[in-house]
Amino acid sequence: MKRIDRVYQYIKEETKHLDVDKLDNGSGITTNQVAEHFNIQRSNASKDLNSLVREGLIDKLDGRPVRYVCKSVFRHKPLSKYVESYRETEAPLPKKTKEEFFNSDDIFKRVVGAYGSMKNATEQAKAAILYPPKGLNSLIIGPTGSGKTFFAHTMFQFAKKNQVIAKNKEMIVFNCADYASNPELLMSHLFGHVKGAFTGADQEKEGLISLANDSFLFLDEIHRLPPEGQEMVFYFMDNGTFAKLGETQKSHHSSVRIICATTEDPSSSLLNTFVRRIPITIQLPNFKDRTAKEKIDLVKIMMTMEAKRIQRKIILSEDVVKALIGSVSYGNVGQLKSNVQLVTAQSFLNHMEQDEIQITLEELNESIKEGLITLSHDRKSLSELTPLLTPQLVISPNEPLDMFEEDSYELPYNLYEIIGDKAAVLKEDGLSQDAINHFISTDINVHLKSFYRNHGFTFDTENKLTEIIDERIINTTRKIYEYAREALDYDFQTNFLYAMGLHISSFLNRLQNKSELLTQDNENIKNMVAHYPQEMEVAKIFKQIIEEDYQVEVPLSEVHYLTVLLVSLRENKEDGRIGVVVAAHGNTTASSMVQVVTQLLKVDNLRSVDMPLEMKPKEAFEKIVEEVVSVNEGSGVMLLVDMGSLVTFADDIKLETGIEVKVVDMVTTSIVLEAARKSSLLDTTLEDLYESLAHFHGYTMTSQEEVQVSTGLSYKEEAIVAICASGKGTAQRMKELIDHYLLSKLKTDIAVFPISIVELNQEIKKIQENYEIIASTGIKDPKLNVPFISMDTLFSEKGPDVLEEVLMKRFEEDDQPMELTMEKAKSICYDYVKESFTFINPDKLLPSIWLFSQKIAEVELIQAEPGFYINLCMHTAGAIERELRQDTLTVSKDDLEEMKDTLVYQRIVPIFEELNQMLQLSFSDNEIYFIYQIIENEKSKR
Repeated sequence: MKRIDRVYQYIKEETKHLDVDKLDNGSGITTNQVAEHFNIQRSNASKDLNSLVREGLIDKLDGRPVRYVCKSVFRHKPLSKYVESYRETEAPLPKKTKEEFFNSDDIFKRVVGAYGSMKNATEQAKAAILYPPKGLNSLIIGPTGSGKTFFAHTMFQFAKKNQVIAKNKEMIVFNCADYASNPELLMSHLFGHVKGAFTGADQEKEGLISLANDSFLFLDEIHRLPPEGQEMVFYFMDNGTFAKLGETQKSHHSSVRIICATTEDPSSSLLNTFVRRIPITIQLPNFKDRTAKEKIDLVKIMMTMEAKRIQRKIILSEDVVKALIGSVSYGNVGQLKSNVQLVTAQSFLNHMEQDEIQITLEELNESIKEGLITLSHDRKSLSELTPLLTPQLVISPNEPLDMFEEDSYELPYNLYEIIGDKAAVLKEDGLSQDAINHFISTDINVHLKSFYRNHGFTFDTENKLTEIIDERIINTTRKIYEYAREALDYDFQTNFLYAMGLHISSFLNRLQNKSELLTQDNENIKNMVAHYPQEMEVAKIFKQIIEEDYQVEVPLSEVHYLTVLLVSLRENKEDGRIGVVVAAHGNTTASSMVQVVTQLLKVDNLRSVDMPLEMKPKEAFEKIVEEVVSVNEGSGVMLLVDMGSLVTFADDIKLETGIEVKVVDMVTTSIVLEAARKSSLLDTTLEDLYESLAHFHGYTMTSQEEVQVSTGLSYKEEAIVAICASGKGTAQRMKELIDHYLLSKLKTDIAVFPISIVELNQEIKKIQENYEIIASTGIKDPKLNVPFISMDTLFSEKGPDVLEEVLMKRFEEDDQPMELTMEKAKSICYDYVKESFTFINPDKLLPSIWLFSQKIAEVELIQAEPGFYINLCMHTAGAIERELRQDTLTVSKDDLEEMKDTLVYQRIVPIFEELNQMLQLSFSDNEIYFIYQIIENEKSKR
């Protein structure tokens, strides 16, 4: 019997005697009770219990801790009485079955705006479904995240309700992007294949067209279907017949209604012959085109989903609702859902011990908080929203919510369970609440960003651009681009539309405020464009196009600026640009802004410095200096900061580096965008850029409390080095442990540097230039005449005491040798894997890694010492996590070639192949290299 079945039997036996009328806070079984009864991890118990709830076998009861009872407790209670008796205690109401929901008056009521902004789409969908005899093929058009998949599923359920198709049928879903580059495989998936049709076709296979017989086939991202694929589909739509791959005759029949979806303009992305065969085209609106009530309703629905997951009441301030609505730019409803999940997860972490979650503006990250500012500039939208909002929006976990089909942006796991379980583990380890928040905040971002990245939550170029500038300007920019491409004999960068479009938008905005219009020529600009007469003539045509499109007069000075921009957008332009560094308080504030702008403009002269609130001013200064030096190309660096007092850094940076630096405060994404665009222009001076940004009318941040910043002392500070094979995963975890020991036990703060054994000597020399190394730890003693703490000692319960002795200058490694058994080594590895990684399960993974380490030790004749096993297991776990994330370490080709010529490499490769088969993944040579270094280091000790 499976464990989950045993858990169900346990719940059933322990709760079958309960009386529904007498349930109280002590009724039912808790997660901890299940974990103790079966001697399993609490996270595994929680996973089984929630699976049983989803299957409808057990129920959750309100309260803390959450308790579970068998469904049979409620079986003999009339539904009306059940609702009446539980309304007072706010226990969750029984969810409607699919059949009950389908029998409601109109299934499209579940679509927010079905009789508002989505009214036309709803009526078209109904017409497509009900058209005799079995409906019409249809095409859903809408931007990314607008709900095309959700709408298609609603159409399918409407067809069931109206008996167009049988109730036992399912809609077949196929994403054309998955096989867009492989027409043969695409044909096999859609139409099936016969045995021997291609290499590996060992048996005949039915395609999706056959599976969808008498039902619906949903073809998502239809614009990614190659022309030959479109021809195959429209032939089937015409005739209802098809041939499997490997057959010559179209002898198979299937009755299928097809729903397609695309983000593109059908006239430019699909064959005309294909489009003509789809009589119904349904356009879904952008989020910004939704009514104010619909936007609020969407926030309510998504918050209700989160409230049900955490079984807590959620209270949002009016400003939080506005910020969430304003934060939606190019991602539509999908982006709103992502932001809602991120906000709720962070607040859940901050209020985990409370019965209700209150989300305030102060808890939002900067990008979502900026949504409030964005909304404040849209007076029309703000005036429509404000009358519909109250000071607080209260969301109960017991509010009815009928969602019979999960959408494509639904997380496949309960993020809140992950947060709760990890917080409990970290708290047991003695970490402070601030430290716990830091660790888990990172987890939240990793989970959500990874999920949305893996589910294609990226946005095409022109959809992004329409959210920044007016579509009319985009059309003008296209004309300009086409003319420039014909008139000039060189290629342009891929960001031409962005850069030119933003420039024209900025010019037209200045034109509206004549006092800010640049009518005077800059002498440097005039001198520069004189060297580019051909581009100057083209820019004069640009002037004519703009004047014709907008009925305005474009001054000569603007022609000069257009010439500079045109020259700057040439492919392979010279170096010498102004560098841009963004520095902002918060864990990811600066890097998030830089990531957005880099993706939009495709520039590489931006750097970011994230400054967590606990970061010392001296450390912040040093990080900024490092990035200023990195990005400098000889024309100076523009420093964009979020707090005005950081302006004092400019003189100090110049004094230390000799690089000219200008500082602009109150940074926002729009300012970074403007700085990146203008900093790429040829011959733009730092002073010009500074003056431009100082008067740039983008978003303005509300004033914040200034922070006094000083560059600190000039003497060498103390430091500890943490050494592992790669300098990343395990070394980073050692750094976190040491930081925790220092802060919680010794109330001190010493710099800790994680470094790679491969670059040990070089890195230590760099560190010693500015720091006095007082101790080292990790897989190798660097022989620095300072105390060395082995990694197994550091990760043991003795670690804090040993570290304290080091700092008190009383430590000698041989005084108290560590008594470490293999079982203790396994325990250390288990705890490390459990606490340090997101995607791997120590219960399943550790036995395989341990066996792998044993085989490595045997084949290389390495004495089986616990320390070696700890080193190898920890690093291998990190390598597996990196392979899963596709974020592997890198090594030079020369180093790899040198490794492959060794006997060690030849002996360990078969062991890696065994592990690959066991885990169903493949280790890259880069990752093997660092494990090879651990082996070599261990052998050098013998």
